[in-house]
Amino acid sequence: MDSRQGHPEPDSESPPVAASSPRSPKLKASSKLNRWSMARALRSGVKVIDRPINAPHRQATTEESDRKTSAVDGDDVAAGKSIYLVSDGTGWTAEHSVNAALGQFEDRLVNRGCSVNTHLFSWVEDEEKLLEIINQAAKQKAMCFYTLANPSMSKSAKEACDQLGVLSVDILGPIIEGIASHLGVSPSGLTRGAPGRVKTLNDAYFKRIEAIEFTIKQDDGTLPENLGKADIILVGVSRTGKTPLSTYIAQKGYKVANVPFVMGVEPPKTLFEVEPRKVFALTIQLVVLQAIRRTRAKTLGVDTEGENRYSGFDLVRKELDFASKIYAKNPGWAVIDVTNKAIEETAAVILRLYHDSSDSSTSVPCISKRF
Repeated sequence: MDSRQGHPEPDSESPPVAASSPRSPKLKASSKLNRWSMARALRSGVKVIDRPINAPHRQATTEESDRKTSAVDGDDVAAGKSIYLVSDGTGWTAEHSVNAALGQFEDRLVNRGCSVNTHLFSWVEDEEKLLEIINQAAKQKAMCFYTLANPSMSKSAKEACDQLGVLSVDILGPIIEGIASHLGVSPSGLTRGAPGRVKTLNDAYFKRIEAIEFTIKQDDGTLPENLGKADIILVGVSRTGKTPLSTYIAQKGYKVANVPFVMGVEPPKTLFEVEPRKVFALTIQLVVLQAIRRTRAKTLGVDTEGENRYSGFDLVRKELDFASKIYAKNPGWAVIDVTNKAIEETAAVILRLYHDSSDSSTSVPCISKRF
């Protein structure tokens, strides 16, 4: 391996299968992690069978099944609720808005055993296709969310949903109206792909491309001599989400480097020469990290012995302790707990802290963009 390559995380290599090692003690699974995983699965429409551990399996009687069904129906909750997302663009706004809202119902979804299936319809730019989708939503008794820039299309969607009894929400309309009122100008009403819409390759666009290219080259501790050129540096042990987090932040125009902490290997000297405010140390709860690593090992088809060496209780604990000691020696680094956090959540925290430390002239940290 080239000396500049750093020390890759197990994304690029399988967990080590080596000489025998003492089997790690069994660790009780985290109920919080289980509930979080179940909620994610239910929101994705995956059927989850939840049975008490060590409880004898038996066939439910017809009477018991009827009781359960009537109880669910009585609360107007049924499995497989559908949500339609309709957009004249990529659908990113609708998808992320609805997913953020669904996060408020994770416990309810688990407790009721109710799954939610989201269906995204992007680039819907003609009324015929729009009405066809809404008719299908009516047949499935689905709820409809739409982001349509064209006022005529938005109006048609509203009228069709009202006529067919489809519960609907216009996500983009109220925002456009509010901005129009604030600016004192009328919106163009043009969709993202409309011929008359101006598409400029401005400095922000090229900055974003440059940031993405830099971040890809700096992944997994590669080229440590370039750490001084990074806007943000992420450090942490394997499977704390450094790579996906780096990629997500890079898409916002920031040059991001990530450095894995491997037990017994000293981090690059250049890491300690950069401004401390640029370094963000990722940490995670032991039980959650162990579960993530076990899943990763099973995905790679690693045998039990190799899995224990990669996700064993003692090894994971020692690695976290190793990283914590380095963090303690560098008090200028911000330590971020990523346990059960989505990438977007962690990124928001990092960017807030980054701008807060780099711009002390404003009392409220913000990310500014000029249009």
